[in-house]
Amino acid sequence: MKVGIVAGEASGDLLGAHLVIALKKRFPEVEFVGVGGPKMQAAGVNSLFPMEKLAVRGYVEVLRHYRGIIKIRHKLLRYFVENPPDVFIGVDAPDFNLDLELKLKKKGIPTVHYVSPSIWAWRGERIHKIARAVSHMLVLFPFEKRIYDAAGIPATYVGHPSADTLPEAPNRIAAREQLRLSQDNHVIALLPGSRQSEVHYMARLFVQTARLIAAVSPDVHFLVPLLSRETRNMFETELYRSGGGDLPLTILFGHAHVAMTAADAVLVASGTATLEAALLKCPMVITYKMSPLTWRMMQRKKYLPYVGLPNILAGRYIVPELLQDDATPENLSQAVLNLVNDVQVKEKLTHAFSGLHRDLKQNTAERAVDAILPFLA
Repeated sequence: MKVGIVAGEASGDLLGAHLVIALKKRFPEVEFVGVGGPKMQAAGVNSLFPMEKLAVRGYVEVLRHYRGIIKIRHKLLRYFVENPPDVFIGVDAPDFNLDLELKLKKKGIPTVHYVSPSIWAWRGERIHKIARAVSHMLVLFPFEKRIYDAAGIPATYVGHPSADTLPEAPNRIAAREQLRLSQDNHVIALLPGSRQSEVHYMARLFVQTARLIAAVSPDVHFLVPLLSRETRNMFETELYRSGGGDLPLTILFGHAHVAMTAADAVLVASGTATLEAALLKCPMVITYKMSPLTWRMMQRKKYLPYVGLPNILAGRYIVPELLQDDATPENLSQAVLNLVNDVQVKEKLTHAFSGLHRDLKQNTAERAVDAILPFLA
């Protein structure tokens, strides 16, 4: 029994790993092959290519790496056609996976897509391609299933795995002890993104923001969890280039969840980390910068006024978003300090985040396996 599986970034690697582990509990003999990061590989996936090769975001960035990405997709297609899996699972990365799924489905290979593209936020016309490419869609949020039901596309709401794995009552004291941080100081986590392209745009902004915060809050300590050696090197280079070498700052290799649990607030690049911060009940400021061309193209195609998952799920602004031209060190530092110093706002956010956690806690991996079972029978 063989399962093809491809993830293209860190959040997909985590989702894919949970799914692989759950499938192996039911089918210990199953073989997994495709593309995955360290977590999926540790779970038993034979990764044919480095996942980092697929981890680019935005029109301009994709164009820069287009040839390499297309070459990987062609090689994967040839491999799966010559060695057909019982089912192919594309984990997120829709710009890469949907094209691959479309071709595999035409060859008679069942395709499951895990994590709906954000068709409810922008580029809703993609649902027509999804209908052609996907045998079954696994969605993480309840409102997404209604969209697919209306379009006649088989879909299952499975909840979000982070809601299963993250504690409903995070222990800040223990997290600070683990990181050897004072219980009395202000701690701010800085999450500039998981992709190299994100850190490229965000690192200088985050360092400059930290300098402004430190100037008015001398008891502050910053935590910067970074996923890869490459992103760590990029951030460290910018740290010293921007005059931040004397900042009270600890760079962590991973450990984002511990950092957010320990923090009074987090400055976070838009993405899955915004949801994780909410599940860890950490007040946040969401920010994002990208190439001007990519930004203009995305603005023309988006449907919602917000980009952060906590705001999207709440259907209103519950945390601040400062994007592109509004993402200045002055604006961001003030927004973060406002959160740190406002006890009432923090209490309201904790209540909102707790309700979100309860809604998304669905034993995701097992529900996903149940939906995939018909393709393995």
